[in-house]
Amino acid sequence: MDELLQKAVEVSEKAYAPYSSYFVGSVARTRDGREFVGVNVENGAYPLGVCAEKNALAAAAAAGYRPGEVVALATSSTPCGGCRQWLHEWRIPEVHYRREDGSTNVVHANDLLPDGWELPE
Repeated sequence: MDELLQKAVEVSEKAYAPYSSYFVGSVARTRDGREFVGVNVENGAYPLGVCAEKNALAAAAAAGYRPGEVVALATSSTPCGGCRQWLHEWRIPEVHYRREDGSTNVVHANDLLPDGWELPE
């Protein structure tokens, strides 16, 4: 397992998942080497939970980073459909993730969501 994905697995232990017990962690790395972590946070009103990938990208955004400035993101699980659009919109060239069977993969965000909605430039 690569270093960035290992960090995502480690941070997943901090997730708040009292309903599913499905702990997910994510790490976004920017062009200048900064890293932002995120975890999934569940809520009793189930649709209001937030994914780890979104939290990591939101932390990067709060620090002033924008799409195209995150060069890699690792997540301890296969990204859900909604997160695939986030990854696509942020134009992340390296998405590292662990599949359900435990194997790992690294792809461009476009490979996870072909024909995703494009961010206006």
